[in-house]
Amino acid sequence: MKKISLAVLFFLITGTAFAQWEIGIKITPSIATNRVVAPKEFGFKSLNAKTHFGGGVIADYFFRENYAISTGLIYNTRGAGVSYLTPNGTANQKSSDEFAIQYLEIPVTLKLFTNEIATDMKLYFQAGGSLDPRITAKVNNEKLANNNEKYTRHFNILDISVLLGSGVEMQLGESTKVFGGLSYHRGLIDVDNFYENRGQFNNNNIAIKNTYVALDLGLKF
Repeated sequence: MKKISLAVLFFLITGTAFAQWEIGIKITPSIATNRVVAPKEFGFKSLNAKTHFGGGVIADYFFRENYAISTGLIYNTRGAGVSYLTPNGTANQKSSDEFAIQYLEIPVTLKLFTNEIATDMKLYFQAGGSLDPRITAKVNNEKLANNNEKYTRHFNILDISVLLGSGVEMQLGESTKVFGGLSYHRGLIDVDNFYENRGQFNNNNIAIKNTYVALDLGLKF
């Protein structure tokens, strides 16, 4: 027991020695799509992927030299849309809706850095998740439906995502770094609040989830 206590104390002391914050900004162009689960007779399919653009502030808290907890506030847009068979229509009568759902992402990930692979250059790997409150939304590039109801209400107020990423970080000066990488974001929550509960299908077996891949480019200082 004494040995375990000493080991924990040593970890805390050495971790404190490296503890520091690095704050930065990043932009995140992305390619997004929707994953759809629905009864076969409704003919639900995801539309082709759409490109979006976002960005925000990030913060890496280093508790050891190459280990950090990464968080931030990132504005981003998700969604591509869905096509479906119109209820009570013919077998070939299809409709579609394009989505643009805006979120404020709050990531919490573990970020691991390698030792230098070249002068002032390291690889990083990150894994974790993000809590994503919805801000607003458009359907077919419109904010309001025919009944003047905001399309924002068609989608649930929160999404939660798994986040995996990797990239390269380079030291430019004493406290300035640039980085670039790719990240994969997989939504875990059904974002639909329309087709499932209030729309023309009214079927609890319909689920629409977000997925996107982002190019992460940023500067830390």
